Amino acid sequence: MKPDLTLAGLTAIKHTFTLPLDYTKPDGKQIQVFARELSSPENSHKALPFIVFFQGGPGFGAIRPAANGGWIKRALKEYRVLLLDQRGTGLSTPLNHISLSHMNSENQAEYLTHFRADNIIRDAEAIREKLCPGKKWSILGQSFGGFCVLKYLNDAPSGLSEAYVTGGLPSLTRHSDEVYQATYKRVLAKNEDFFTRFSDAQTLVSQLAKHISNNEVRIATGERLTVEMLQLLGINIGMEQGPESVYYLLEQALIETETGTRVNPLFLAQFCQLLDFNTNPIFALLHESIYCQQSASNWSAQRIRAQYDEFNYSDDKPFLFTGEMVYPWFFEQFTNLKPLKHAANLLATKEDWSGLYDLDTLANNSVPVAAAIYSEDMFVEMNYSLETAQQVGKLKYWLTSEYEHNGIRMDGEHILDRLIALNRGEQLR
Repeated sequence: MKPDLTLAGLTAIKHTFTLPLDYTKPDGKQIQVFARELSSPENSHKALPFIVFFQGGPGFGAIRPAANGGWIKRALKEYRVLLLDQRGTGLSTPLNHISLSHMNSENQAEYLTHFRADNIIRDAEAIREKLCPGKKWSILGQSFGGFCVLKYLNDAPSGLSEAYVTGGLPSLTRHSDEVYQATYKRVLAKNEDFFTRFSDAQTLVSQLAKHISNNEVRIATGERLTVEMLQLLGINIGMEQGPESVYYLLEQALIETETGTRVNPLFLAQFCQLLDFNTNPIFALLHESIYCQQSASNWSAQRIRAQYDEFNYSDDKPFLFTGEMVYPWFFEQFTNLKPLKHAANLLATKEDWSGLYDLDTLANNSVPVAAAIYSEDMFVEMNYSLETAQQVGKLKYWLTSEYEHNGIRMDGEHILDRLIALNRGEQLR
């Protein structure tokens, strides 16, 4: 097949698949799911096996590579790489406030229930049967993509030859409340690291918080900038190079003009680039549901936050950032989420979510799995990942403090190389 795109050191072929929205109704509503197949020029005509990449999120399209580098470079030595735009993301049938606007809230919520990991895996299996019928493939999941890997091992292990997880080995049993109990503690530690490392950051952000509390300031997308919104920048302080990005943005936040102190337009534009709730609503709508099994989240992050008064900003205590948490006020303050407020509440109170993992099935797993667990991870609790590692058969792990949650973006070639060696019992090259 002729490549659709030639990049530096790799070629790409586009695939679009028509698949059921609801697999219990295969002849019902259909959606499109997009995937990009990558190969190196020297291997483009070889019948190499596939490795499928599951993106973090939920609610984000697969990476768009510019060249053959990072973990892709390592993978292309022996695989064809398939970058899957999970349903509702990227070039797959879009899910956003516009595409949902013709539905009432109840129908929106029902539609959204079909966008969890279970159907992402059903999509992947349907695609496998089209691209390489009768053959197994390998899978790699980052962050929420690792949750998808565990779901794949649970639901369709016969399609897999091996599996890899980076920064995304989830608890198999813990309620979302327990998850947020642990992650709030991690966020507190990351705040301490951040404000210790950047000695004037507390002054900078406190001045900004006070200014936006006393003045109406609007970000580039039109919303009024609130202290709660400002705290959301903390999602970046748990990433590789994220603390630097936040600090450099705070440095430029306020400017002095002839008419007084103002917020720099550059800050207002870059702020929107660091937060994508308006453009990727699946994250806000379904993030807590990734932990739900026969139970409702009932806005876990909001309820658990009440136990941590440190995060409630006031002039008489230090400013703190929050992390990867979603809150009901998102649907009151972010313009593109406002039309989805009622649907979000229906999803938050939904109690009949299906189960995600069967402990006996995973205990008897026979697919080789290698996982990178980051001891300082702000997003996926290390202790819960270690707990899961003991519950899944054939799983080997590498525990390291070298990387933050998104380490694969910064040193992916080494990380994947190490996991492949671990999975196969080989010495690291």
